Amino acid sequence: MSYLNRINAINAVAEFPAMEPAPAAPIEPDHNYAEDVFDAASMREYLPKDICSKLLATIETGAPLDVQIAADVAHAMKKWAMERGATHYTHWFQPLTGSTAEKHDAFLEIKDGKPIQSFSGKNLIVGEPDASSFPSGGIRSTFEARGYTAWDPTSPAFIKRHGNGATLCIPTAFCAYTGEALDKKTPLLRSMQALSVATKRLMKCFNLPEEKVEITLGAEQEYFLIDKHFYLMRPDLVQTGRTVFGAPPAKHQQLEDHYFGSIKLRVLNFMTEVENELWKLGIPAKTRHNEVAPAQFELAPMFEEVNLACDHNMLIMEVLRQVAGRYGFVCLLHEKPFAGVNGSGKHNNWAVSYGKTNLLNPGSDPRQNAIFLTVLCAIIEAIDKHADLLRATVTGAGNDHRLGANEAPPAVISMYLGDQLADVIDQLEHNEVKTSRSAGAMRIGVDTLPPLPKDATDRNRTSPFAFTGNKFEFRAPGSSQSCAGPNTVLNVIISEAFERIASVLEKLPKKEFHDGLQKELRKIIRTHKRIIFNGDGYADNWLKEAAKRGLPNAKTTMDALRCLTAPANVKMFEKYHVYTKRELESRYEVFLEDYHRRIHIEGEVALEIATSMIYPAVAQEYAKLAAAAVTGKSAGLKTGVKALSVSASELGAKLDELKAKTDALRKALGGLHEEILAAMADLRVTVDSIEKNVADESWPLPKYREMLFVY
Repeated sequence: MSYLNRINAINAVAEFPAMEPAPAAPIEPDHNYAEDVFDAASMREYLPKDICSKLLATIETGAPLDVQIAADVAHAMKKWAMERGATHYTHWFQPLTGSTAEKHDAFLEIKDGKPIQSFSGKNLIVGEPDASSFPSGGIRSTFEARGYTAWDPTSPAFIKRHGNGATLCIPTAFCAYTGEALDKKTPLLRSMQALSVATKRLMKCFNLPEEKVEITLGAEQEYFLIDKHFYLMRPDLVQTGRTVFGAPPAKHQQLEDHYFGSIKLRVLNFMTEVENELWKLGIPAKTRHNEVAPAQFELAPMFEEVNLACDHNMLIMEVLRQVAGRYGFVCLLHEKPFAGVNGSGKHNNWAVSYGKTNLLNPGSDPRQNAIFLTVLCAIIEAIDKHADLLRATVTGAGNDHRLGANEAPPAVISMYLGDQLADVIDQLEHNEVKTSRSAGAMRIGVDTLPPLPKDATDRNRTSPFAFTGNKFEFRAPGSSQSCAGPNTVLNVIISEAFERIASVLEKLPKKEFHDGLQKELRKIIRTHKRIIFNGDGYADNWLKEAAKRGLPNAKTTMDALRCLTAPANVKMFEKYHVYTKRELESRYEVFLEDYHRRIHIEGEVALEIATSMIYPAVAQEYAKLAAAAVTGKSAGLKTGVKALSVSASELGAKLDELKAKTDALRKALGGLHEEILAAMADLRVTVDSIEKNVADESWPLPKYREMLFVY
């Protein structure tokens, strides 16, 4: 099908909206905000005052949940949901598949032969989905089906609308019959508790009164949009999320004209409707813009408490996919759907607050400066000691294609602090003041330390872990990945650093506190400064420098996952009650199996496309050229025959090459994943070279120049 015919086919498909559908209604301040969320306002409206107070105490202060209130909460939640059209409820959880799961049950029971609406406290608190078909890494056998979902009251219930119906969704943890975690949420909640305890202990060293600890997250979500018609014509996109073949177009992102460019009307209407849907779910989208690659975009929500932010990010991805379909788009969340252009990430902006103070906000007075530098040094220590674990949280077949390519950070984990903060760290290490209000030696906790203004540094897009004024931005997570894994590890490794430093400070006499603190921070910097790198992370010489520094460079998922079961890491996770040894081993098995399965699926898809679509098209083109050459020669033509013969000969050689490489891939599929990847890459070189030498109307797949620019 020719390019023009493909475009006409898009416009002719009746069930798809027009290229420029009517715009969605704009968001009005406060109007409909969180109308589909059973939030604090709804609780106060539907619950008795004493019951509401107890539930809000659990949500806002971490007080233990009083199970005696479950029946009243369930009744109120059912009434609220049914008034909004809900007929079913589901425990909404996040298994180790990396997506969400739900089983819908009706608000229905039969009593005295008559149907009644029912939703009990037990229905709210505990569910029992079949756990046998979810990945468990050996925690559950196939014949052992029982698993439990447990209500997470800190993440509010919400309504998902679908057509004329609606379902009440209750965020839950998911565990096995044995109590071991089978999900992403449970370890995250455990890690939050660990960091809360460690932060309070560290802040007590500075004689601060006990306050609530809040970990916040802002997850910037990148994605691609392509026309649904093109998507359905690409078996690789449908089955793997990425294109296994595709020659780069003459123009893609070289001119940098798409980044922050004017948003096309069809896309803008899509974005507006996405924001409307998120608004109803209590997820305010702060930013939207074109990203670097053509057809690539970004959505950034407001910062929220980390558990809620992780839940909301899963909803954001779902809403993006659903709304895309209404506009004739498909939203691609794969980390590298198109070779040769930017991949998509999920920038993880992490911070921790104590009371109303963001501990990553550089202070304006001596005590704040001391606390900030202590927290900063603790994070430097944590990232250097556990760079391998942080890298393991972003593993996956998709992200392997992205990390280190086309503006994604490299697989080597390093930290960016910026020139000014790096200078302060250098002064602290060498105990000398270069830019303070008075000359002499630097002293923590006194006025000789210069003020540390917020946003005094530039941003570094090449750094995997960058300080950006009042938070750290972890840029390595992939666009399709859950935020829970990276934040669980961040919380744990920083808990370890906080507690180790606190154990030193707790032994210091009051008069020696600041001198002892300064000595400890200097020791941390000298031991762990190798992790700090303020240069260009994309440069080849950085990888050489990183190797000299001894920084780990796990280039593939296979390399990165091994650290999960290292004895020292198991001991740390068990100490903070975040993962047991068995839970870590299960995740290693699950992630490894997922990787192997995805690589094998990609190989099978590539083989199928090459043999059933590409080869016939090339053979047909070859036959046409050969026949035309024979016809010309038979007719006694003096011109054109040589060109046809040469073209047929060149295409024939490519046809032989294609056959040989498909045979090689077929053989590789019976071997190791490295062999599959190598055979796929080799086959792709041939297919992509042929694409540019076959008539457009004969090529069976939509091309990059179409998919990336028709939207």
